Amino acid sequence: MMCGITGTPGTGKSSVAYELADRGHRVIHAADTVHPYIVGWDEVRQTSIVDEDRWARNFQPFDGFVEGSIAHHLPCNVVVVLRCRPDILAERLTSRGYPARKVRENAEAEALDVILVEVAERYRKEQIHEIDTTFRTVQELADAIEMAAGGRLAPSYGSIDWSAYLVGML
Repeated sequence: MMCGITGTPGTGKSSVAYELADRGHRVIHAADTVHPYIVGWDEVRQTSIVDEDRWARNFQPFDGFVEGSIAHHLPCNVVVVLRCRPDILAERLTSRGYPARKVRENAEAEALDVILVEVAERYRKEQIHEIDTTFRTVQELADAIEMAAGGRLAPSYGSIDWSAYLVGML
């Protein structure tokens, strides 16, 4: 059973992945596996361009968790989409030193459900869990992800709506 943990940058993917690893789970960070599949650099977005289809075809599924903003491109049994209120997400990214343009782009992507839409294009609603990370501890998030991966948490596709935050961004 492979569980993907995905979401907009700053939603808590890496932090919860380290917690899951500390609990004894096998965890792979997608960023550690994509290097052979990088085909360029997006200067505007300041990010690598990955041949996601080739990466997914060559990825060997395993029992455990794979985390990263593109983890949902892999053949997962369950996908957890971490979500964060856009204004709080912007604060997190600003504190990390992200440029203002990238902070805005990611906050808007979160408000518009960009990652969730990508997940919904690849998976059935029964395989998708949204978890709001805004005010939850890493331990609480890891508990919820373990429950989702184990089938003990009801799917929650479409349960979070940040669209009201778009008004403040326009």
